[in-house]
Amino acid sequence: MKVLGIDIGGSGIKAAIVNTKNGELLSERHRIDTPKPAEPKAIAEVIKEMVNFFDWKGPVGCCFPTIIVDNQCMHHGNLSEKWVGVKVDKLFKKECDGNKFYISNDADLAGYAEVELGAGKGVKGKVFVITLGTGIGSGLFYNGKLIPNVELGRIYHTNGEIIEKFAADSARKRENLSLKEWTKRVGIFLNHVKILHSPKLFIIGGGISKKFDKFKEHLIVDVPVEVAKFGNNAGIIGAAIYAGKKSKK
Repeated sequence: MKVLGIDIGGSGIKAAIVNTKNGELLSERHRIDTPKPAEPKAIAEVIKEMVNFFDWKGPVGCCFPTIIVDNQCMHHGNLSEKWVGVKVDKLFKKECDGNKFYISNDADLAGYAEVELGAGKGVKGKVFVITLGTGIGSGLFYNGKLIPNVELGRIYHTNGEIIEKFAADSARKRENLSLKEWTKRVGIFLNHVKILHSPKLFIIGGGISKKFDKFKEHLIVDVPVEVAKFGNNAGIIGAAIYAGKKSKK
């Protein structure tokens, strides 16, 4: 099945047409900067631009960078506070003149791709997919089943800030940290999660995952850590797989 997958991030919105059986991108990936401020109307206009770019008429899966319950935004995350309470699927459907949208949390859907077809396929027990970008996303799976909206990026560090302000890739860039310095921060985060949840596997995704071979030696945690098979495309692919399954029900 072919589905358009869209990954809405804090800095960029990316999309491609996906073969949902094997995760292959059937088109070039198209990217548009996330509007500033990232308000509902502005992002909806970018989604319409994406749909028109691909001349897409079918279902659309969308990763959204905060808590989503029944297609409704429950927290603004790194976007505008105006998102709280918005039914995201209805907003996008109205803007795009009828395309049906299936919306879920970005890390959950990146994890969906990895557990269905990638680094987490067939792994029993708890698997966390951690996306490191503007913020920290976290998808939790137990025996391959998604446990939605586990927002580990919102837990607090000892300095009083939420952990993503300390350990997200944006912190590395903002504070001009070396990969080694930043990786130690990620290790603090993952070791805390280990104490809380005793996972079988961590899968690292997000844009920084392409540098995994350069920083993995500095990541000290007594749990297996793998890089996302689909890298920074995991969100697009997972969104498409999710929409493909939901559209058949």
